[in-house]
Amino acid sequence: METEASVGSDVKLTCSKDALVAALGTVTRAVSSRGSVQVLAGVLLRAEDGMLHLAATDMELSLRTSIPADVHAEGAVVVPGKLLTDLARLLPTDEVTVEHRADEGTAQLSCGSHTSRLNVFAAEDFPRLPSIEVGLHEVEAASFAQTVERVSRSASRDESRPVLTGILVRFEGTTLVMAATDSYRLSVKSTELESPGPELEAIIPARALAEVTRLAGAAETVKLGVNQNHVVFGLADVWLTTRRIDGQFPNYKQLIPESYDVVMSLPRGEVLDVVRRAAVMAQRNTPLRLRFAQGELAISAQSQDVGETRESLPAPYTGAPLEIGFNADFLRDGLEAVQADTVELKLINPLRPGLITSAGDSFSYLIMPIRLAG
Repeated sequence: METEASVGSDVKLTCSKDALVAALGTVTRAVSSRGSVQVLAGVLLRAEDGMLHLAATDMELSLRTSIPADVHAEGAVVVPGKLLTDLARLLPTDEVTVEHRADEGTAQLSCGSHTSRLNVFAAEDFPRLPSIEVGLHEVEAASFAQTVERVSRSASRDESRPVLTGILVRFEGTTLVMAATDSYRLSVKSTELESPGPELEAIIPARALAEVTRLAGAAETVKLGVNQNHVVFGLADVWLTTRRIDGQFPNYKQLIPESYDVVMSLPRGEVLDVVRRAAVMAQRNTPLRLRFAQGELAISAQSQDVGETRESLPAPYTGAPLEIGFNADFLRDGLEAVQADTVELKLINPLRPGLITSAGDSFSYLIMPIRLAG
């Protein structure tokens, strides 16, 4: 999206209120919440050729979309995103007129008997967005979104290690592989596609892929391409660009043990319910204790000044008693990511990571244990 051609020009257009509100709801998710660069809190409105093009960016992620409009004067202006969105939702009728004169620092919003004037920013101050004119490949939107959803919880939120805040995305012929880790757990999912994907291996910010997933419900396919150090996604009438994360993603294949001493099939729903109940008492980083004994799994937690809980269920375990601790939230996330009725839990010993999988599903969730006291 270029802005230079519209610099110094007036803007006047009329469009549907509902279409404007929907478009703003899409693009404003990319506006910056940091106040250091004020124009990044705005939405670029560009009226041209019977369309209103909207765009927003925080310099790492950009979103753009377009809606039909009756354009009386072609041009561009940047309007505060949150203010415009909040106001547009409350307008009284379905037809909205936006007017901006190049020699004024405001834009007028008219709807029925309502009129507002909003302070605006110059279009030339809005950053140039990455081009979307790149070679694009189409991937089934549902398959792509489901793969993101299965692995995204394992991505780190610690910005001090940028590589771990991303998801590794790789295409191997007709197989889409995604992996994410925060160094305490690792999720890997392989998904078979109907047709080969692009030649791509990139670490993409988890936040950007979450936005792609949110938008995928309205699209049958995801258009995917690479523009230098950016990745481009097209979903229906929305375009998203995001930076690639530089760095070396951990070799996840080497992290997953080749064999386990204990392999059990457990009813996912029952185990998940017990874990959810026990997690309520596992506060202040208290681990969940999983104790395996002959034919039984007991799950317990004890938090000082809070209380304790213990619950057991049948388990096909036949060895010597084994007790291992896990982070309650991480264990719950792993169980929720499994879609089958039966979950396979694989263990080596209380100090080695455990693996959660299910038969017939190419999904793996590796979780590090917590050393138990006493």
